[in-house]
Amino acid sequence: MKIALLGTRGIPASYSGFETCVEQLGQRLVQRGHEVTVYCRSHHITYPDGVYKGMRLVKLPTIANKYLDTIVHSLISSLHALSQRYDIGLYFIAGNSPVTWIPRLVGTKTILNVDGLDWKREKWPALAKRYIQFAEYLATKVPNAYVTDSQVVQAYYRDRFHSLPPYIPYGSEVEIVAPGETLARFNLEPKRYVLFVGRLVPENCAHHLVEAFRTLDTDMKCVIVGDAPYAAEYQAHLRALAGSDPRIVFTGYVFGRGYHELGSNAYLFVGTSGVGGTHPAFVEAMAFGNCIVVHNTPENLETIGDAGFAYDGKAGAASLRRVLDRLLRQPAIVEASRQLARRRATTIYSWEAITDEYERLFYTLLRRRLPDRLRQRETTPVQVD
Repeated sequence: MKIALLGTRGIPASYSGFETCVEQLGQRLVQRGHEVTVYCRSHHITYPDGVYKGMRLVKLPTIANKYLDTIVHSLISSLHALSQRYDIGLYFIAGNSPVTWIPRLVGTKTILNVDGLDWKREKWPALAKRYIQFAEYLATKVPNAYVTDSQVVQAYYRDRFHSLPPYIPYGSEVEIVAPGETLARFNLEPKRYVLFVGRLVPENCAHHLVEAFRTLDTDMKCVIVGDAPYAAEYQAHLRALAGSDPRIVFTGYVFGRGYHELGSNAYLFVGTSGVGGTHPAFVEAMAFGNCIVVHNTPENLETIGDAGFAYDGKAGAASLRRVLDRLLRQPAIVEASRQLARRRATTIYSWEAITDEYERLFYTLLRRRLPDRLRQRETTPVQVD
């Protein structure tokens, strides 16, 4: 098949989970014999070559603005796709639904991964929230198909729009890296720090962790990995909350081997995000074998299953502090949780099985016969209504 992946910043992945999904899914589709093109934002992707891990990169401009960046690039990419006549156009993010009809004009089958309920994010003003909610409705009408990586979000679409998208989870593939240069750079010791990874925006609630950690009686450190454009005020607030506490370390963005080194050697992982579907950082934390603590949203609880712990997000730092205090004092519980987390990541969140599911969907939309390897291979161990 000739497949286009649209709607993200592009690859190599250097921002969020959708870029990682594009990289992981796209390279596997190439390995299976498909021709894959990834549309990239030229102001974000500086990788000089036109091919990455077998995927063709098409770098196109956009308007580098908080509200227009994504949709303008997706519109330009969709227009470019008309002349390419792809078999499949896989888009990401519900807000891109209004442009998914464009490649259909030349027979391309379009699919949209809607992600989480983005309108819940505090960064969006009222008008933007209404647009996203309208885009969710269009996701059920405009592309040939749409999917979600969360069963909670799947139920939302069923209840609100009487439409049930297929559920295809997010994958986990990490490299276990021994302590090295990255830990040394931030003056960290293995299994002597609590780790947060995510965009530093209000709805990801990193302030819960900073506030909670400041009151803990421990000589461990708290490592905050991440950054975000258009969120300088919130990041300044986080640093003010941390004050002069030398145990709280802000690293900024860390990708690649450095990120894997931090994930491989943490004592435990804290996921404070209050919105979104399946958070890639949470899945990868489990794949590293981390004990994981999450904000108790339905989506987060779905992700960790019985392999982690949760705190009351409404109570915020006070609730998180109690959970962390217990886990810092009881390493045996942490170790048992590590085993459960690793097992869950490898059995449910497998990129190979997830690629199988996307391929099946592609072949079904194109009304083509499944290759033998897909008919013989077991499906992802999840329930799809």
